[in-house]
Amino acid sequence: MKIVGIAGGSASGKSTLANKLHELFHGSTIIHHDNYFANRLGMSPEELETLNFDCPEALETDLLISHLRQLKEGRSIECPVFDFTTHLRAKETLTIEPCKLLIVEGFLLFHEKEMRDLLNLKIFIDVDKETRLQRRIARDVKERGNSIENVIFQFNTHVQPMHEKYIDPTKNYADIVVNDCQNPESLDKIKARIEMLLGS
Repeated sequence: MKIVGIAGGSASGKSTLANKLHELFHGSTIIHHDNYFANRLGMSPEELETLNFDCPEALETDLLISHLRQLKEGRSIECPVFDFTTHLRAKETLTIEPCKLLIVEGFLLFHEKEMRDLLNLKIFIDVDKETRLQRRIARDVKERGNSIENVIFQFNTHVQPMHEKYIDPTKNYADIVVNDCQNPESLDKIKARIEMLLGS
């Protein structure tokens, strides 16, 4: 099994690229690092609203690493499902079977060396702050029930400071850096690299 990792800032287009690659490579599977946000049972909704979800400690990356190793060994996993409206994990899990190509995406995917070492190809999507903020407003208001004011507050207090501290530096670990995941030239370049990877 080959694993392609996609990292980049919040609303940079990681899920969009993952979905495009999933369409191009039949039989591939996607895992979202966001589903591994730690479950904060016992906290009130008000407390959950104030948490910083953009730092490494917010994610159970060790569990994801363990799951990737199990898949590499040919064993299925039960992937958690995170509910962004409640900021908690859903009761149900998602069964994922081993496959030829696994696509993993997440904003902090390249932060830990143990994770990077499991990835056969690392792609970083580098998008400017203003574009990411506008995309995040559009997404979070529509899909996650947030107010525009709250999205901007979160972006300025958590998202962007954590991006500068933890995410942007991991661009240096990438095998490929793209600015627009929907650019045909970038997609062709990524597709060719994955085809080489699968043929090796």
